[in-house]
Amino acid sequence: MSTAVAEKVDDDLWSAIGDPTRRRMLDLLLVEGEGTATTLSRHLPVTRQAVTKHLGVLDRAGLVRATPAGREKRYRVDEAQLARAVAQLASVGSAWDARLQRIKRIAEAIQRTGQD
Repeated sequence: MSTAVAEKVDDDLWSAIGDPTRRRMLDLLLVEGEGTATTLSRHLPVTRQAVTKHLGVLDRAGLVRATPAGREKRYRVDEAQLARAVAQLASVGSAWDARLQRIKRIAEAIQRTGQD
C-alpha cells in the first residue's frame, strides 16, 4: 500500500468494522434507523451484554452515536463516519487494482521475454 493510502486508513475504524457481529449490527441500525442493545440482541446470536460491548467499540470508532433513553441508550449510525469508511475502502481498492495491473504487466513482459 502506498504511503498516501496508508496514511488515510484508520486502523481503529477498520478493526471495528472487521468483526462480523458489528457489521451485522451496523446493517440492523441502518435498516431500523436506531436501536438499543436490547432490540439489537433480539436479532443477533449473542447476549445483550455482548451487544453492549460491541456497541462500545463502534461508538469509540465513531461509527455509531448514543443518545440516552431512560435506562438504555439509543444508537444510530454516524453516516459521515460510515461515508469516511467507504471512501477509505475505495482508496485501498484502487491502490490494489493498480498493484495488480503492475504485476500483470510484469508477468506479461516476462512471458514475452521467455518466448523470444
